[in-house]
Amino acid sequence: MIFGVIKPYPSPLISGRGVDVDFPMLAGCLALLGLGLVMIASASSEVAAAQSGNTLAMMIRHLVYLVLGLGACIVTMLIPVATWQRLGWLMLVGAFGLLVLVLVPGIGREVNGSMRWIGFGMFNVQPSEIAKVFVVIFLAGYLIRRQQEVRESWMGFFKPFIVLLPMAGLLLMEPDFGATVVMMGAAAAMLFLGGVGLFRFTLMVALAVGAVFVLVQAQPYRMARLITFTDPWSDQFGSGYQLTQALIAFGRGEWLGVGLGNSVQKQFYLPEAHTDFVFSVLAEELGVVGSLATVGLFVFVSLRAMYIGMWAERAKQFFAAYTAYGLAFLWIGQFLINIGVNVGLLPTKGLTLPFLSYGGSSLIICCASLGLLLRIEWESRNNMGSEEAEFNESDFAEEPAHGRK
Repeated sequence: MIFGVIKPYPSPLISGRGVDVDFPMLAGCLALLGLGLVMIASASSEVAAAQSGNTLAMMIRHLVYLVLGLGACIVTMLIPVATWQRLGWLMLVGAFGLLVLVLVPGIGREVNGSMRWIGFGMFNVQPSEIAKVFVVIFLAGYLIRRQQEVRESWMGFFKPFIVLLPMAGLLLMEPDFGATVVMMGAAAAMLFLGGVGLFRFTLMVALAVGAVFVLVQAQPYRMARLITFTDPWSDQFGSGYQLTQALIAFGRGEWLGVGLGNSVQKQFYLPEAHTDFVFSVLAEELGVVGSLATVGLFVFVSLRAMYIGMWAERAKQFFAAYTAYGLAFLWIGQFLINIGVNVGLLPTKGLTLPFLSYGGSSLIICCASLGLLLRIEWESRNNMGSEEAEFNESDFAEEPAHGRK
């Protein structure tokens, strides 16, 4: 089946102009991937040495994931956007199937009290990472098929939640509260861009805030995290331990950092130093300057993804535009939550930092998303394909054309 959807020519990799991709976007993401490999080598060295006797064991494993991710990026660039639109409902069914499977004892793997992974030998697959992207693709198709209904009726507004709420419920059963917030946030942003009225959107936001409040109250550990992050030093050797150690890492880094590889916090002081809190180790070793440069890279690739959506919208490729917006919101949401947790602005959540953190599923899905964005940009720039949806010119403001440089 895979060979039936791949179209090597024409594609961004094989065209009349050779390799024809959005190089600024590609360069920004490759810079993040390279930085991530370096930081994983540093942040995981002590843990890897204790577990396997080889300080580079986790870095080598991360490098394998990186190669697989780049392969996924290449494959994704060879698949026409129309194919993603056609297979959107199948992807949704697959996402539900994976989220159900991960909860089945004997299939799902429990790590740190959460059933978020399906094991395949040495590798673990995290279905929530796949599900978030598949939801974006499905919802982009829905916004095209039901554009008038979404804009004008309550039923068109509520129908997506018939799908989204059960999926959110499955994610909460793992539990994976962070992935739920990111997925629902991206879906809400896509609905807003799809033309949902301000009143209905405001109501949706109010209901979402209420739901978050109820979910926090429902589990004692969530309430404890919410209370602790406001003053982690009140219980610095208990519930506030992880955050206080992360803040110590930021304090030690000062302006220019202590030097690459010289982190003290990674030496078993800071838990999950190479996964959820890799940014804290980066801040300790590279300082404020390195941290701000990394944030700048994330801002650049996120804005570039939004621009790719805008360019597709102007080319009247509306499915591609909504998909690009949705992927951008997934990156932005996960980036903001992870950085917010690291600096103590948000309660501790188990969300990786896109492109940087150790974790095979997250890295491969990020690379595949990059490939899809590059494909969308290439098709919109070359005016390949058009949507069947009927949009009026008045729906979009007239703006001067932007270059792709």
